[in-house]
Amino acid sequence: MRKTLLASVAALAVVPTLAACTENASSGDDRQGGDARALSVGSSADACELSATTAPAGTLSFEVTNTGSDVTEFYLLGSDGLRIVGEVENIGPNLTKLLTVNVPQGDYFTACKPGMVGEGIRAAFTVTHSEEEQEVSASDQELIDQAQANYRAYVQDQSAQLLEKTEQFVQLYADGKDDRARALYPVAREHWERIETVAESFGDLDPKTDAREADVDFAAGEKWTGWHRIEKDLWPQDAKGYTALTPAERATYAEDLRANVTELDQRIQATGADALTYPIDAIANGSIGLLEEVANGKITGEEEAWSHTDLWDFQANVDGARVAYEGVQGLLEAKDPELATELTGKFDALQALLDEYRDGDGFVLYTALSPADTKKLTDAVNALSEPLSQLTAAVTS
Repeated sequence: MRKTLLASVAALAVVPTLAACTENASSGDDRQGGDARALSVGSSADACELSATTAPAGTLSFEVTNTGSDVTEFYLLGSDGLRIVGEVENIGPNLTKLLTVNVPQGDYFTACKPGMVGEGIRAAFTVTHSEEEQEVSASDQELIDQAQANYRAYVQDQSAQLLEKTEQFVQLYADGKDDRARALYPVAREHWERIETVAESFGDLDPKTDAREADVDFAAGEKWTGWHRIEKDLWPQDAKGYTALTPAERATYAEDLRANVTELDQRIQATGADALTYPIDAIANGSIGLLEEVANGKITGEEEAWSHTDLWDFQANVDGARVAYEGVQGLLEAKDPELATELTGKFDALQALLDEYRDGDGFVLYTALSPADTKKLTDAVNALSEPLSQLTAAVTS
């Protein structure tokens, strides 16, 4: 059988099923009333309490409330404890987010990560067989099939371009052609950012490829590799006491990045039994997840700490979010035309604002933004995030 985003592509691979989340959802609604597929989760400093540890197969929703004092995350993991089936991140104290994901029968683990560190507070979770299947009309199925085919083609195209530009970038870097490498760096990374929620879900590759320095536990012996390790070497001006990498070290980090991006592309381009497919909930969740990436990293300037090319990443995340949304837009228009109209308008408004910060073929550096600029961008992202968080539930209803 062809592997979907909810099936393992390799023993240690994390499969790109992507999470839907809602900021400030009400914890007092009727979501859990009588629905075995609607679960509540309470995440505190020392507990991860679910309303149930079993649910029937199908579209599950986890309403995750942070009752602790630290930011937390919630994961639904495969039976190996590694494969991410769904996740919601950056849940602040006293806030609630909603994870919506389609889950087949099987054994799983749930995990809350207070402080967003470590392996989290884990427990077994079982999804049982269900005879209930949602009826899908012929017209809806046609829209679903087209969305899946289009999104698969988009991800494969972006992955191929990522590999091509990464190979060019690492060669320039290894050869010491730093000015040309700096110019290509944000351009190459755009292709990663457009499919980031797919790429990062391969958990064995993402930390090797895209970890920021602050994400690495050096005390535990973790090694820092990938894009941002090279970024710091190309833009060391803000790094106090930094020692530039030697030519041999440059060659090592360059080859490592090339190899990891090559492996990512091979997984995405795989055919036959190893081919990925993209269920409609995964496409919708991909749109939501990419906008979350903007809100949680790009808008703060934390992603590109040395190059300050965050707005290139911002634009690419928005590109990917919009492509995923437009893939399911026809289905949404049939189910909730008002939400479709609202989302289209707010995507347009965010893009118009982002266009104000263009500079030639790229953007101004993040350091050129004033607090007023970042507030405008944050407000536009937040305005889109709330209705976008409803997308998965709407298209899978």
